[in-house]
Amino acid sequence: MPRETTTPAKGNGAKLGFEADLWRAADALRSNMDAAEYKHVVLGLIFLKYISDAFEEQHARLEAERDAGADPEDPDEYRAVNIFWVPPESRWSNLRNRAKDPKIGRIVDDAMLAIERDNPTLKGVLPKDYAHPRLDKQRLGQLIDLIGNIGLGDKENRSKDILGRVYEYFLSEFASAEGKKGGQFYTPRCVVRLLVAMLAPYKGRVFDPCCGSGGMFVSSEKFIEEHGGRIGDIAVYGQESNHTTWRLAKMNLAIRGIEANLGKEHADSFHRDLHPDLKADYVLANPPFNDSDWRGELLKEDKRWVYGTPPAGNANFAWVQHFIHHLAPNGLAGFVLANGSMSSNQSGEGEIRKAIIEADLVDCMVALPGQLFYSTQIPVCLWFLVRGKQASPGRQSGESFRKRTGETLFIDARNMGTMIDRVHRELTDADIRTIADTYHSWRRDRKSPSPSKGEGRGEGEKKYADIPGFCKSATLEEIRHHGHILTPGRYVGAAEAEDDGEPFEDKMKRLTDELREQTKESARLDLLIWANLKDIDYGE
Repeated sequence: MPRETTTPAKGNGAKLGFEADLWRAADALRSNMDAAEYKHVVLGLIFLKYISDAFEEQHARLEAERDAGADPEDPDEYRAVNIFWVPPESRWSNLRNRAKDPKIGRIVDDAMLAIERDNPTLKGVLPKDYAHPRLDKQRLGQLIDLIGNIGLGDKENRSKDILGRVYEYFLSEFASAEGKKGGQFYTPRCVVRLLVAMLAPYKGRVFDPCCGSGGMFVSSEKFIEEHGGRIGDIAVYGQESNHTTWRLAKMNLAIRGIEANLGKEHADSFHRDLHPDLKADYVLANPPFNDSDWRGELLKEDKRWVYGTPPAGNANFAWVQHFIHHLAPNGLAGFVLANGSMSSNQSGEGEIRKAIIEADLVDCMVALPGQLFYSTQIPVCLWFLVRGKQASPGRQSGESFRKRTGETLFIDARNMGTMIDRVHRELTDADIRTIADTYHSWRRDRKSPSPSKGEGRGEGEKKYADIPGFCKSATLEEIRHHGHILTPGRYVGAAEAEDDGEPFEDKMKRLTDELREQTKESARLDLLIWANLKDIDYGE
């Protein structure tokens, strides 16, 4: 059953309107089918409806221009405007007309095969299990009717990103329904948005070597659009080890027109790096937490382990060094890890962390609140690494960075966020803006004019300042003093009590009077109790 949902802070995306109603209806048709299997049934049909809508709109336009020489059945007329060619047997009208056919499963499978045949970029991507006996064909027909009632791919709905909203909402709901397994392909939207807001990938190569369903790339593209940049200014590279999740990512990016190099197939980043020579300007990632099954014993002499050989029983610092390996000379990496990565000294992890700190690669650490993930209750943090903290005018983002050699920013955001239901929390837009602005103001060149309002890099002449209980700019020497532990709470200290404006002398007099009255009341009660005790007959 779908989880109970309440409306979160405006604009943060978990519930936007009709998506929740559509989910409830689609989920009701799942019957006894596992969410892990059912997601491919639903998301595959949503994808098919989207490309069919876009095709039909272009088809109608070309039909109206026949007299001018247009050919509605010429695939190149569609590819020229970045619309997938949909052969006749795959068009939604054909599926809708045959939704009650007992062979509808085979009809849908054939439709998917035909699309892959005529669109090489989708080869091996689309689900083709609709004829399987475990899928109730009557319910499949009902699902086709249901999805057929929403417009997805025509120009108007593309401009509203209706498909993106439905797809993202369904991914999050499937993650919730699947529990732990869902977390393998879905990172909460607010966490992705925070990573992207802090890294600000305006221009350059963006890399995610454990890309899941591709949320980091989608959010990066949205960020650029929202800040007036050009989508073509970034090149997207990714890799995913799970075959079905890799297919989800390919579909998720295809429906948004994002060109991405995700490799020709799924592959393990540790054992078969598909981008061995890539040096990325930005690395964004949410690797599996505390993965003990990464076969690290086979990679003990790997060239990526510059800062120490990671333990075979935990891949956390294998991922960290994999990210560092792929960073360009001035590259920035932002990624999610379990909190244990900040303080663990087991199996040599402390020595690896120490070496990375001493190399002055750690730019910022953020402690996140709990209950953000559908898949785990493990508390998590964000790491931000940078190659070279020297002054850097005119980076890809156009932002100047001051020299930060020997400095690291610590942010404790554990008290942030809003509960959206009984067990899940989200960071609000204001939370994301506060954290990101703190990071940008800390690393910005304070001598340079501050970016204009609305550029996502601070407002006005706002400058960084330590805030007890929230943020602290610490030196390398301070980190050494704490044994190379990177937990923000050790550095930011306790929040200052708010000043209520009452003069100190008046406050002390008031508190003294209150204490005196409490003492008198206590003495009166003692006398009353003693008097009552004297009247009690205890017998002989």
